[in-house]
Amino acid sequence: MPTPLTAASTYANMARIASEAQRALLPPPGTATPKSETSFASVLKDAIASVNEIGHKSDVQTRAAASGKSNMVDVVTAVAETEVAIDAVVAVRDKVIAAYDEIMKMPI
Repeated sequence: MPTPLTAASTYANMARIASEAQRALLPPPGTATPKSETSFASVLKDAIASVNEIGHKSDVQTRAAASGKSNMVDVVTAVAETEVAIDAVVAVRDKVIAAYDEIMKMPI
C-alpha cells in the first residue's frame, strides 16, 4: 500500500524527470525557435506539464491525509494516477531512446 513517503518519493522523481525533459527541450542559445506550436516539443512539454500537475494533486491529497482532512481512498487513487502518468512518461522516453539508437545504427 502506498505511503506518504512513497508518494513524496514518486513526486520528487517525477519533478526531476520533468525538469530534465524541459531542460532538454529548450533550444540552444542563439537559435531561432520554431514557429509551429504543434511541434513534438510543444506536445511533449504539455504532457510533462500535465504529469507535473497530476503529481502536485497527489502531493496535496497526501498532505491532506497526513493532517486527517482527506479520505485514504482519494489518496490511493491520486498516487496510483500519478504512478500511471509517470510510467507513461518513462515508456515514451524509452521509446524515444530506442528510436534514436535505431537511427544511429543506420548506415549513411
